[in-house]
Amino acid sequence: MTETQKDAEPDRRSALEAERQRIRDRHLRPSGERPASSARGLHHTALISSDVERTIRFYQDVLEFPLTELIENRDYPGSSHFFFDIGNGNLLAFFDFPGLDVGPYAEVLGGLHHVAISVEPDRWRHLVGNLEQAGVDHAVHSEVSVYFRDPDGARIELIADPLGEMYGNEVL
Repeated sequence: MTETQKDAEPDRRSALEAERQRIRDRHLRPSGERPASSARGLHHTALISSDVERTIRFYQDVLEFPLTELIENRDYPGSSHFFFDIGNGNLLAFFDFPGLDVGPYAEVLGGLHHVAISVEPDRWRHLVGNLEQAGVDHAVHSEVSVYFRDPDGARIELIADPLGEMYGNEVL
């Protein structure tokens, strides 16, 4: 970043915050004034696995998310579709695509940035220890959030904040 860019940075950030405020003012309603959601909840989020057993060992053994099912993917014969319980009736799912070279994980515009999963604070500390013991590179933020990549590179966050809160702010 050049000196000119650094000098312009506070003005740019101020303009971005003003735009966020404009959007909030136009679209964000107080919780008591919002209509009920048309959705019942997140059924599952599906990620890609290059190795079914390695993925199961990581999510079930390191993160302690129980495997709940392993079936054939109806959309791609021979492919597996498998699910992990991430609590509260929610599932984290995976597909493998044997024979297809889907390439390595990449964050792209419109793609997955990360999956954030809420865990109890004591469990969060325990799971951070599991990541350390397994040699998984990770970064702790704000003492309630840990980011790491799964065996295929997808970014995962474990957050000790309750569902509906983020860093002390109500988001639901």
